[in-house]
Amino acid sequence: MGLTLTEKILKAHVVDGEFVKGQEIGIRIDQTLTQDATGTMAYLEYEAMGVPRVRTERSVAYIDHNTLQSGFENADDHRFIGSVAKKHGIYFSRPGNGICHQVHLERFGVPGKTLIGSDSHTPTGGGIGMIAIGAGGLDVAVAMGGGAYYITYPKIVKVELTGKLNPWVSAKDVILEVLRRLSVKGGVGKVIEYCGEGVKTLSVPERATITNMGAELGATTSIFPSDETTKQFLKAQKREEVWTELKADDDAVYDEVVEINLSELVPLAACPHSPDNVKSVAEIGNMKIDQVCIGSCTNSSLLDMLKVAHILKGKTVHPDVSLSIAPGSKQVLNMLAENGALATLIDAGARILESACGPCIGMGQSPNSKGISLRTFNRNFEGRSGTKDGQIYLVSPEMAAASALTGVLTDPRDLGDMPEFKLPDEFIINDNMIVPPVDEKDMDSVEILRGPNIKPFPETAPLVENIECGCSLKVGDNITTDHIMPAGAKILPLRSNIPAISQHCFTVCDDQFPARAKEMGKSIIVGGSNYGQGSSREHAALAPLYLGVKAVLVKSFARIHRSNLINAGILPLTFVNEADYEKISQGDELAVMNVREDIIAGKTELTVANKTTGENIPVLCELTGRTKDIILAGGLLDYTRENLK
Repeated sequence: MGLTLTEKILKAHVVDGEFVKGQEIGIRIDQTLTQDATGTMAYLEYEAMGVPRVRTERSVAYIDHNTLQSGFENADDHRFIGSVAKKHGIYFSRPGNGICHQVHLERFGVPGKTLIGSDSHTPTGGGIGMIAIGAGGLDVAVAMGGGAYYITYPKIVKVELTGKLNPWVSAKDVILEVLRRLSVKGGVGKVIEYCGEGVKTLSVPERATITNMGAELGATTSIFPSDETTKQFLKAQKREEVWTELKADDDAVYDEVVEINLSELVPLAACPHSPDNVKSVAEIGNMKIDQVCIGSCTNSSLLDMLKVAHILKGKTVHPDVSLSIAPGSKQVLNMLAENGALATLIDAGARILESACGPCIGMGQSPNSKGISLRTFNRNFEGRSGTKDGQIYLVSPEMAAASALTGVLTDPRDLGDMPEFKLPDEFIINDNMIVPPVDEKDMDSVEILRGPNIKPFPETAPLVENIECGCSLKVGDNITTDHIMPAGAKILPLRSNIPAISQHCFTVCDDQFPARAKEMGKSIIVGGSNYGQGSSREHAALAPLYLGVKAVLVKSFARIHRSNLINAGILPLTFVNEADYEKISQGDELAVMNVREDIIAGKTELTVANKTTGENIPVLCELTGRTKDIILAGGLLDYTRENLK
């Protein structure tokens, strides 16, 4: 029996555990990436481990999230990250060099290698045949120190692509169709592997758009084969030497198969407020719009920008529409400037933003109240744009540009004939905004630069014998990390200051939560299904940790967030019977007795006693040997500190 591409790469990297479906395995990590919203904490955690030099093949620190410098905080964080990178063997991508996933695809990604990044859209690297996984900052810190990264051996879903996209139908429509079919929970515990003749019709940037938004499925990662198209892309980046051909065996066996005929797809949009709320343009109709934002790690490649420039050439943005465009990297921006496309965008009335995440994370360009905004981004969670009642639609660059001209949601197929868009044979290569680290012999001469906003990792403690406390908050299904720990221009600068950022924890749901949780001293949070979907931000675990949250009891968890809770030493519990969710109310006094003893004994079913109502509620606490030890120790930092020396 042959192997899938996913299995081939994972098998070559397994360093711990049995290569058996459903079992936990530890894999060797070749590359890591961080960005500045998560990086400061990741590097504080790395420092706390006491490992002097990173042990990966390549680690890169990017500055792309907190680039709006309205105070000293972001600039101080950037300076800190730059000094840590210089000292400890990490390459530093300076502000303005571009979005981490776009730059990593261009300059560092290698087919067949493993990559984890402290950003949930790290699976973008699957576009060139990497196993690229989003993780918490502490997981990335451990990998930089030489530790394995642990995942459950995933189920593997084959997406068989046939046919070819029709003119003005895009890669964004492919992943929106996958989301429409599978939902935001459909990829949990799975890797999405793209196969079939249709793969050959997609360029590397198009493949990367698809793997990027695989994060919205809840998938561990997504991956395309490494083929002649990959080779040509890497050759154009003058990195052909890293290419290797990679594909699944012909007789590989998959857990599920999804068939998509590219020729049958039509332009799609994800409607508010979920990436899987997908409808066709015809179903939505000619809706009046207020804003268009083009960019993000999903759709900011040179190919995307050239299509947008062609649509806008010689025309003017509708007077009722604000159009902003953010090229994904300095390389893309340089090439747009050289070939004249940048002048076309400016001439049409587009507002050109720096090569950074920007509006995607609520960092500027918030729409007007109740404004309808078309965005080429990957998430449209409520409030994420910075406008609580903003109506955010996720669309392709083609649809975004066409609609910016008409002022209404427009089918790009109305544009007429589409020219053939080709990637260049050679990209402009100028890595002068990537700072290499000093030689190991010189590292002691590098001073770590810390500003007053940089605070240490919150205090942790070993798991206690009994957890007795109140329910500080009860929330529903599909709670995102944006609900738990909002982003945006006001909050992101506090990422290195857990005491300060914790004051915004869950305020989207209940603005009294931080004060209530702090006053209670210790508490339990209760939630619904798919709790913690979305971003990889470990602050959604660290802020509750700081506020005294000892356990989170839900119907089901999103993968990365559950890992982050364990890493923070917060006990993750799930209802045995989902109907028992109704048996707990906010304010109820709860108790999990003999919890430490039971976990040491390997018990997976515990009891939560509701002391207010007298109900005894069975819950699952499914921990492997390693995650059990992490919880008992009080978190991954405590568990790892000695093991990596």
